[in-house]
Amino acid sequence: MNLVILRLFHRHMRDKRMTTHIALTARAFGAEELFYTGNHDSSIEESIERITKEWGGNFQINYIENELAFIKKWKKEDGIIVHLTMFGIELEDKLDDLRLKSNNKCLVIVGGTKVPGAIYQLADYNIAIGHQPHSEVAALAVFLDRITKGEARRKKHSDASIEIIPMEIGKNTKQT
Repeated sequence: MNLVILRLFHRHMRDKRMTTHIALTARAFGAEELFYTGNHDSSIEESIERITKEWGGNFQINYIENELAFIKKWKKEDGIIVHLTMFGIELEDKLDDLRLKSNNKCLVIVGGTKVPGAIYQLADYNIAIGHQPHSEVAALAVFLDRITKGEARRKKHSDASIEIIPMEIGKNTKQT
């Protein structure tokens, strides 16, 4: 399954950590690419590229200027669009359907500032990870973990230069 994330409306000063955490979560939980809109921020791109080089994998991060044009193009290319919003339908109610339809390409949209109504209309699914205020990072992690049945977060990258050695107490890594 090709999972791609679209982070809407990044703002330099206010969202730097949030957008970085969305990218890290996307990478760790099986997404192949993250696109973001709003302010272009090369420092986030460089940070994620460095982490991908050290920890392995082929994760990409790219800036786009026009989210609506990007989403419309995605829709034409037969990929499904999932918008994560606390106003959507419970993930559990659509999980089987999403797994069936997302076998090829799935664009997962996570918001930033107020999301315009056009995003809700363009999405094939407006999905909630609960109906209480919560972080976009938490919603993305839960969604990706459930859609991949937990397989993505357990994946090891053969090209990693750093690897964690799991321990009950303490922490240990090795250079590969």
